[in-house]
Amino acid sequence: MPPENTADSPLAVHARSIVIDTHADTPQRFVDERWNFTDALDGGMLNYETARKGNLNAQFFSIWVDPHQYAAHNSARRTLELIDGTLEQVRRAPDKLALCVTAGEIVAAHEAGRFCVLMGIEGGHSIENSLGLLRDYYRLGVRYMTLTWSNTNDWADSSGDIDDPAVKHHNGLTPFGREVIAEMNRLGMMVDVSHASDKTFWDVIEMTKAPIIASHSSARALTGAPRNLTDEMLRAVAKNSGVVMVNFYPAFIDEAWRAAWNASRPERKKEQDALKAEYKAKGLPVPFEASDKIDRKYAALIGRAPFQSLIDHFDHIIKVAGIDHVGIGTDFDGFPTPPAEIDSAADLPKVTAALMARGHSADDMTKLLGGNLLRVFSAVEDAAVRLR
Repeated sequence: MPPENTADSPLAVHARSIVIDTHADTPQRFVDERWNFTDALDGGMLNYETARKGNLNAQFFSIWVDPHQYAAHNSARRTLELIDGTLEQVRRAPDKLALCVTAGEIVAAHEAGRFCVLMGIEGGHSIENSLGLLRDYYRLGVRYMTLTWSNTNDWADSSGDIDDPAVKHHNGLTPFGREVIAEMNRLGMMVDVSHASDKTFWDVIEMTKAPIIASHSSARALTGAPRNLTDEMLRAVAKNSGVVMVNFYPAFIDEAWRAAWNASRPERKKEQDALKAEYKAKGLPVPFEASDKIDRKYAALIGRAPFQSLIDHFDHIIKVAGIDHVGIGTDFDGFPTPPAEIDSAADLPKVTAALMARGHSADDMTKLLGGNLLRVFSAVEDAAVRLR
């Protein structure tokens, strides 16, 4: 690894790269806690200052509607509130933040020294089976959609409940689901296969006319979570010219941590169900902070997953799919505790240093940190022009 004072040292490489994270669940805090990204003192895993310290230049904020608290036919209002909450961050701090809706705008914002705010919907239930709503979300600035969350919706199967016999499944995408993919391709909205069932994934690969992303997924060969991608899937994403963004959630990067977390589920569920009942009696949704506090308690009992487990997933995807098909999708603010050595976005340079210590070059890191996502984003935009 080059010395710290050279142009190709890890710190120098990280500092001159455009660093893009494709998934953070922070918008819940914007809306439910009236929390400001740019002036927060208690910033969780991600805020403006930690982003600056970690040279994080662009963030896709996840527009996620909890299907357990908002019925599938009533998710659009919550979706719009989360979009508004994210756009309000930009309105309040135009000197620091810029809404970006193209790959070129990410580059321009970086050159202007402004943090780039982007949006991706997590869970196709947010479109309420309406292509019109999908188009409206695109008009408001949404540039990817995760086809499912952990719940199967009316047109696509999820990995999260695929083994639940009580859930009606579709064997992948329904005919309407295929219309959704076609319309996303036409619009220039990236198709995100994180959370999708294996059959949904392969249906997307079969029909998409543009590269796809997995905005926050890791390698199933290393950690057996069904949310992760198999090696066959990784190679398919590479053939599609897409990109897989490594998730930092310990349950998806460390098998021992995942086993301990699963073992704690009955007790966690008991406390979470009691919390939901309490707020349902008040006619209110459960605040993010209250639910997160329960999960953080149980995560603290397990301890933190090893930092090297995270790096192993980057390394594995590079070896299987190639350096052109891997990136960062932290899932910050969407899980109770990060792996060791990663407390916030300020620690992202440690990933660059660890990968370079394993022999990956400066050019490799420029691709992984943001170049690969910029390429895919541009390719999706170009495909939309052709399809129109």
